[in-house]
Amino acid sequence: MNVKITRNAAKVLKLELDKPENEGKKLRVYVTHAHGDHAHYGMAIDEPNEKDVVVSTDKEIDVILEKDNDFLDGVRIDYFYTPEEGFAVTNPSKGNNGEH
Repeated sequence: MNVKITRNAAKVLKLELDKPENEGKKLRVYVTHAHGDHAHYGMAIDEPNEKDVVVSTDKEIDVILEKDNDFLDGVRIDYFYTPEEGFAVTNPSKGNNGEH
């Protein structure tokens, strides 16, 4: 499985993951709901379980993904400052570019 984290997203995520209350935890990306050929995503700070796989990224952030969920393979995590500040999780490999 593959995950891409942009530079902006990595900066914000590392600040959150470095907090004392998140010690030993990782970023989880999950499907909030899927319909048709695409899905919507959520994120949380969590610990992996037996249903998960942990994917290392080039930004030194490990990401927890549910095993065998095709919608999660190839997700991209970005962070935008405008027009609204916040994260965007998409999966370009599944034709999901964030537009609806």
